[in-house]
Amino acid sequence: MVAPREAADASVAHWVRMFLVSAASFAEQYEGIRSLGPVDIRGLLGSIQTPVLVLHRTGDRAADVGASRYMAERIPGARFVELPGDAHFPFFGDQDTVVELAQEFLTGARPAVDRDRVLATVLFTDIVDSTSRAAGLGDRRWHHLLVEHQEVVRRQLARYRGREVKTTGDGFLATFDGPARAIRAADAIRAGVRELGLEVRVGLHTGECELLGDDIGGIAVHIAARVLAQAGAGEICCSRTVKDLVAGSGFAFADRGTRSLKGVPDSWQLYAVEPAGR
Repeated sequence: MVAPREAADASVAHWVRMFLVSAASFAEQYEGIRSLGPVDIRGLLGSIQTPVLVLHRTGDRAADVGASRYMAERIPGARFVELPGDAHFPFFGDQDTVVELAQEFLTGARPAVDRDRVLATVLFTDIVDSTSRAAGLGDRRWHHLLVEHQEVVRRQLARYRGREVKTTGDGFLATFDGPARAIRAADAIRAGVRELGLEVRVGLHTGECELLGDDIGGIAVHIAARVLAQAGAGEICCSRTVKDLVAGSGFAFADRGTRSLKGVPDSWQLYAVEPAGR
């Protein structure tokens, strides 16, 4: 709820648990939240005289962005910045932007940041109904099937010159230097895992990514993840950016309409890539 992107990372989950229990017991946490129920500060907002910066990520599940908009409108001179993303805590998600805005607010100047950025096509994959399949097969058989699935994906990433960034539970995050290769890899992955009795969904988007060591970040990655969430079973879903970039390459697309992507500004036209040969 407070860090959806990091939820699958066991080390992050362990850190959050330790953080919470080190701060207060579960009973104390509950009592602290319950005691806030009757508190209403709306009538005091207009009397605030100090400079105020209000930051809020649009897709925050723990706190409604409407509350921050409300406060910023009623605090004299407050500056409101709505950020993409769904992480509640500022130290998850796009931390650098939060720090830059805070530094600009405190010092009057935003720091000069020279981030390494690259234009890439981002690919997310996810096994369809993985939880129910795992429950039906049992741990040992599911693990064996998962390893076979990973071998299929890595074989196609190597074939189409994709770079594996990381595994994401039952899926992959990878990048390609061109959208056509990403589509061909996705189609090959889809066909390959079907031979194992599995279905995957795939999300694709092309944009500028921040290089964070071996990892990647930035709005392009968020968009690709949200496109994945819109894909149906066995579907390769992509943004219009990807479709437009491969115009004339012989790919066929089915219009999936305009969608609102959680935590991402604006509406996005999405398409499904038709299987090769159709």
